[in-house]
Amino acid sequence: MLALAAKQLSGIVCGATLHLGGLCWCEDECSVVSDAEFEVFVLSVEPRLRRALLGAVGINHLDDAVGEALAFAYEHWDRLAGMANPVGYLFRVGQSHARTHKTPRLFRDQSVSIPDVEPRLVELLIALPKTQRTAIWLAHGCGWGHADIAEVMGISTSTVSTHVSRGLDRLRNDLGVIDAHR
Repeated sequence: MLALAAKQLSGIVCGATLHLGGLCWCEDECSVVSDAEFEVFVLSVEPRLRRALLGAVGINHLDDAVGEALAFAYEHWDRLAGMANPVGYLFRVGQSHARTHKTPRLFRDQSVSIPDVEPRLVELLIALPKTQRTAIWLAHGCGWGHADIAEVMGISTSTVSTHVSRGLDRLRNDLGVIDAHR
């Protein structure tokens, strides 16, 4: 499906209508994305991008956010290819596209349960401020480092640490967890 979407976008990079086999017949310099190169990129980043966006935009907007982010990647491949953290940049693109003022749902069906997780955790995560929820989701749900989170959220690493710490403290308090390490 993603390969088909990439083929449908052919010609958008420079505006030319004739791109054959990665060759561009326009007079301007452009960077035509070969389908194979882009497909390899999508296969490597799409799962991580999808997992990260789930916590930020919710399940109802997830497919649109991922699709828009990958379409942006195809259109701006020359700019994206040189970035140190293209997934972080695409996270912001998808997040901006799916911006909504409604509380995100993490599951399509409310009857879905997560094994070995406190039953109230999803409800309490959603109740957190968006910045804390996103920072916690990316750090603990997706395994991102604080530097990557800071980059995609547009804040400092110390602010990420503060959001994660305060969010986890609130979750522990709301769940009645006693932290033995304090």
